[in-house]
Amino acid sequence: MAETAPALEVLTLGRSSVDLYGQQIGGRLEDMTSFAKAVGGSPTNIAVGCARLGLRAGLLSRVGDEHMGRFIREQLQREGVDTRGLSTDPERLTSIVILGVRDSSTFPLLFYRENCADLALGPEAIDPEFVAAAGALVITGTHFSTALTAAGARKALAAARGAGRRTALDIDYRPNLWGLAGHQAGEERFIESGNVTGHIQEFLREFDLIVGTEEEVHIAGGSTDTRAALRRIRELAPTATLVLKRGPMGCVVFPAAIPDDLDAGIRGAGFPVEVYNVLGAGDAFMAGFLRGWLRGEPLETCSTYANACGAFAVSRLLCAPEYPTWPELQHFLRHGASERALRRDATLAHIHRATTRRPQAPSVSAFAIDHRAQLLAIAEQVGADPARIGTFKELAVAATLEVAAGRPGFGMLLDERLGREALFAADRAGLWLARPVELPGSRPLAFEQGRDLAAHLVEWPITHTVKCLCFTHPGDEPALIAAQDETLLTLQEACLATGHEFLVEIIASKAGPLAEDTTAAVLRRLYGLGLRPEWWKLEPQPAASWQAVSAAIAEHDPWCRGVLMLGLEGSEAALAVALETAARACPQLRGFAIGRTLFAAAAEAWLAGRMTDAEAVADMAARFARFATLWQDIGRARAA
Repeated sequence: MAETAPALEVLTLGRSSVDLYGQQIGGRLEDMTSFAKAVGGSPTNIAVGCARLGLRAGLLSRVGDEHMGRFIREQLQREGVDTRGLSTDPERLTSIVILGVRDSSTFPLLFYRENCADLALGPEAIDPEFVAAAGALVITGTHFSTALTAAGARKALAAARGAGRRTALDIDYRPNLWGLAGHQAGEERFIESGNVTGHIQEFLREFDLIVGTEEEVHIAGGSTDTRAALRRIRELAPTATLVLKRGPMGCVVFPAAIPDDLDAGIRGAGFPVEVYNVLGAGDAFMAGFLRGWLRGEPLETCSTYANACGAFAVSRLLCAPEYPTWPELQHFLRHGASERALRRDATLAHIHRATTRRPQAPSVSAFAIDHRAQLLAIAEQVGADPARIGTFKELAVAATLEVAAGRPGFGMLLDERLGREALFAADRAGLWLARPVELPGSRPLAFEQGRDLAAHLVEWPITHTVKCLCFTHPGDEPALIAAQDETLLTLQEACLATGHEFLVEIIASKAGPLAEDTTAAVLRRLYGLGLRPEWWKLEPQPAASWQAVSAAIAEHDPWCRGVLMLGLEGSEAALAVALETAARACPQLRGFAIGRTLFAAAAEAWLAGRMTDAEAVADMAARFARFATLWQDIGRARAA
């Protein structure tokens, strides 16, 4: 009977923290005014890096029973990391690390790790069966720094080796985490210590793979002579594969005896890139090496993967969030980059963004009620107080939730100006949300929030999608086209800066005749400028036009989340036919975002006092439900 493959290919054990990165590059930590938040801790970073490269990865660690602990758990789950081994400590807080980039060689960092949750990861937290079920166990050297965590590591190693699993050590030497330097010396990489060397050497024979920088090899080998240190490690771990990381020079691998000339070891291709931040680069390197090592690749290939992953990390600001995905790494190895600063390569940046997005339902049924001008006009027409519009939008949220009934794939388009409380209610309910930024009716396109859109978006929850409507047509005057295109590129820059997804709504029929290729021509023009929205929102059109749209998206952006069809206040019957037509002709159609067809009649009657709250909710819910049911039927037909 064939042996069952391990549920996990790799399980990492040790530190888990929240990293707060100062965003003012070149500034002192004392002067930082804003920080970017990310998961951190070497084993946690490695687990994320492995998952992004396609390995079935898990983490064995502890977090606090608080917001930061939940952030780590939720982020790991989004990354596809198995969190069954991530326990919650009811008494201790999650570790925090504050980091900065002072210059190309100075990276101040402060560890807040006094009695933190992961330092309580002792033997009682180790489930031998869970460890043994993973194909490989990876431990980082810092976990040997206390008696309790070292005992936990020893138990995990015994379980892995007892089950015949592979084991790997990332030496990960941080002197101040061994009590050898003060709090302000967090970036210190090497302090000699016989005590540390002794603790690490006690475990070396338990590992099949040992990875470290020259400084880390020095502490593990007990000598500042790199060759002598490697030979001492070889004596203690006679069958282990040893990997010496050499920064911009790449790495050298020693599967057997240590040669007199260290350059005679096995090497993989190196990648000269601009160094932006070295913090976390070693964890990315380890993930890359593991991707090859655990899949049986030649050591040269393992080294190439590792060097490339390290290059990505040093060229970007954060740790785990910046590590490459497998498609991103493959593209880089095949095509290279346009410049040494990898973060500035538009193609790589787009693949990275597209392949690390938060998971979403595969389709969206959206109730669009982000309308401002139209609802204000209805209120004026019936003599209603405009302040009541916000309450009406809350009723639309109630209607949407009634139809959704807790199912995924439902959402709303809502604005903050007239629908602030409705927006909060929809967000609390977990609906997919898109929010407008365009000045209603503007042509040329302008932002309602002013010129500096990014400064406004930093106040938005990261889960909210930025929506921008542009009335544009291929027949527009060149100056108008140029102005609107520039505004859309500004939109993209703002969303890239803040991490928000964005949706571009194109309505061409209000600016000129809608021919077979009109909308597709607009998309091709915008793609040619480098615009890559997550979503398009497009008006109903004939099948041939949808086919042209589909071809444009397939050619320019296979990573696009998809298209939502809008309504333009069409009749229910006409829009039902239009939705079916679009679904047949455009595989990228992922749903609809319809507005006035759903709410216009109820809005007029309710604002005029002719309809109660309950009646308004019932009317809108009935209309929305008919479209939601139709879309579900379309989905089943597509899948058949």
